[in-house]
Amino acid sequence: MKKIAVVLAGSGVYDGAEIHESVLTMLAISRKGASYQCFAPDKNQAHVVNHLTGEEMPETRNVLVEAARIARGNIKPLSEYKAKDYDALIFPGGFGVAKNLCTFAFDGVDCTVTEEVEKVIQETNAANKPIGALCISPVLIAKVLEGVEVTIGQDEGASGAIETFGGKHIKTSHGEIVYDKKFNLVTTPCYMLDASIDQIADGAYNVVTKILELL
Repeated sequence: MKKIAVVLAGSGVYDGAEIHESVLTMLAISRKGASYQCFAPDKNQAHVVNHLTGEEMPETRNVLVEAARIARGNIKPLSEYKAKDYDALIFPGGFGVAKNLCTFAFDGVDCTVTEEVEKVIQETNAANKPIGALCISPVLIAKVLEGVEVTIGQDEGASGAIETFGGKHIKTSHGEIVYDKKFNLVTTPCYMLDASIDQIADGAYNVVTKILELL
């Protein structure tokens, strides 16, 4: 059975991992006959957002602890990830990717990627193992791996940042994927488009299917 690592950036679209994208990625992995292991960085979130009002809340939460909600407790600190133990790596989206895994939400093209996340991406790429990235996550990959070909749908701001990082952006619509053969990378736009949950399911399924075909 193929084993896929899924990196979560918290829990909830505005300050963590996008829950639909995360759960539907795990569902696709399971339905395709593979297994998954969730990981998240053991660090405080950039901030906490009330998902009912959109307002920032005066409290602190831990990315790993919050991501454990999605993983039903079956999650490991990202520091324990080793590329040799897994066949592929997938990053669901959510603002947590741009806030907790890097600083793109705050710094734009001048963003930095956390050292731990950068190491995970580089290690997986060096092992020539497939990486999947949904929603805003391709921006994260483009910042680490210069020259990638990815999609975040049609958003001009994010696609412009990808080009600034030295990557190439391909416009796509719902459920479509872009495969970069050189970097063994599969991306899809998900909620970077105005999408419905069934369209998110299509995107996640297509990414997982392509990755398993590569394996």
